[in-house]
Order: sequence, then structure tokens, then C-alpha cells
Amino acid sequence: HVQLVESGGGSVQAGGSLTLSCSASGYTFSDDLVAWFRQSPGKEREGVAAVYPQTGTAYYDDAVKGRFIIHGDNAKNTVSLTMNSLTPEDTARYFCAAERRYRHTMFTVDEYNYWGQGTQVTVS
Repeated sequence: HVQLVESGGGSVQAGGSLTLSCSASGYTFSDDLVAWFRQSPGKEREGVAAVYPQTGTAYYDDAVKGRFIIHGDNAKNTVSLTMNSLTPEDTARYFCAAERRYRHTMFTVDEYNYWGQGTQVTVS
């Protein structure tokens, strides 16, 4: 049984930082992307960052580029997302996702087989 579990969310003031973590059980982050998505009420889920844990190659949505850092730890089978210079617009529930069906796109929700339950980030 595959399970992804996010942690590290919380409330922070604008300009602050948070680090989210995604840990996997029953699944090993291998040679494919692991991604972070976010969703706020009334909006579609959107991808913010993705990483190939084995190589460290990372990709970012323009909205977070230069502020967020995604990192894969193969030894711990976790992927973290460090979020800096947070603004109220970053308020959302953040989800990690793994194992793409077709490996065609990076930030398409339907591509991913496995999802965590999400962790809430609130910036005020």
C-alpha cells in the first residue's frame, strides 16, 4: 500500500519561511519526478515544483521561482519544499505527488498516480 504523507505546514507571517516534507511508504522515489502542488479554495490544483530525486534536477513554476527550493533525499525517501519570502498568495493546501503515468508533463494533476492528503499553509 503506497502512502505519501506531507508535514510541516502551518501559519506564518508574510515574508516568513516554511519547509514542507513529503515522505513515502510502500514506494521508493526513484527515477521519476516527485512534485509539489497547491490548491486554494475555488481554484484548481496547480504545480509549483518538481524534482528528480536521483539527480537533484529541479523545476519551478514562475510564481515560486527564486523563492521555493525543492530537494529530494534518497536516503530518507523524502522530498522537501522550502518556501521563502512567503506572501498571502501562497496560502493553500500543499500536496506532494509521485509516479507519473505517461511522463509527458510535469504539472498535470492527472499524470500522477500517488498523492498525499496535503498540508495547509496559511500566510497572513
